[in-house]
Order: sequence, then structure tokens, then C-alpha cells
Amino acid sequence: MDEFVEDDLPLSRTKKKQEAKQVEQIAEQLVSLPDKQFSQIDLPAIVAQEAELARATKGRGSQRRQLKHLAGLIRKSEDVLEALTRQLESLDQVTRGDKKQFHQLEKLRDRLCDADSFTAAFDEMLELAPEIDRKAISRLSRSVQQHDDRRASREIFRRLRDEFTEQ
Repeated sequence: MDEFVEDDLPLSRTKKKQEAKQVEQIAEQLVSLPDKQFSQIDLPAIVAQEAELARATKGRGSQRRQLKHLAGLIRKSEDVLEALTRQLESLDQVTRGDKKQFHQLEKLRDRLCDADSFTAAFDEMLELAPEIDRKAISRLSRSVQQHDDRRASREIFRRLRDEFTEQ
């Protein structure tokens, strides 16, 4: 008896609908990108034009219709779909990296504001960012430790963020 090969069969209606839904989600993700990230995406002219139109459409029903139209354009070309998927994934990885750095800076700030862990955190900070204003960070940390100064805590974070984004 011949072996059953799944590739020989045409796609079922359910599978086609699932794939169409995935492409719609990609189109929705594309349209919902911030302007800066949207401008970084490399798209064919017609797809870019339709994506701009979908971004500008205000009504809920009309925007939904425009998204379905955009998804249909994307679905017609496998190359466009693959390229768009890769670009959106790379943007997502950059965003995850930014969030990770943000959380690391928050933890460093919290350790600087804690009297018990201040020395180790201060040494780590100096190792990572030797150019940072040591006196200001020390003064702000003491203010947080002694007076629970939330403004000083925010200022420490701002200085850390500015220092690490410059690098």
C-alpha cells in the first residue's frame, strides 16, 4: 500500500483560513507600528501605499476592510510575506532588547538606592559607565536612602539611561 503523504493533498478550507488569519495579523501588526518603525520597513510601493491608507483610515469597519485588503495583497506574494515577517521579527527583537536594558537599569537604580547594596552597585556602575558623574549619583542615592526622595530616584534612573544610551 502506498504511504500517505500529506503534501500531495490540497490545503483544507480550515488550513487556508488559518493562514489567511495569520497574514491578517501580520498586516495589523504592520499598520499598528509607530511611525519611526514603520518608516524602517522596506515594502513594495503598492503594499506601502495600501498600508499607509490603512493607517490613515479612521472608522472601525472601514479600517477592518482596508486591513483585509492589505492582507490580500501581502498574501499574493510569498516573497513579500517572508520579507515582512523577517523585518517585523527583527523589530520585535530590538524592542525586547530595549525592554531588557530598561529593566537592568531599574534594578541597578534600586540597588544604588538601597543602603545595603549601594557599594557593590556603585562599583558595578563605575565599571560599566566610568564617565558618569560619581558625586551626583552618590548625593542622589544618599537622598533616597535618608529621605525616601522619589525625585532623586527618578533622577538617578534618568542619568543612568542617558549614560547607557550614549554608549
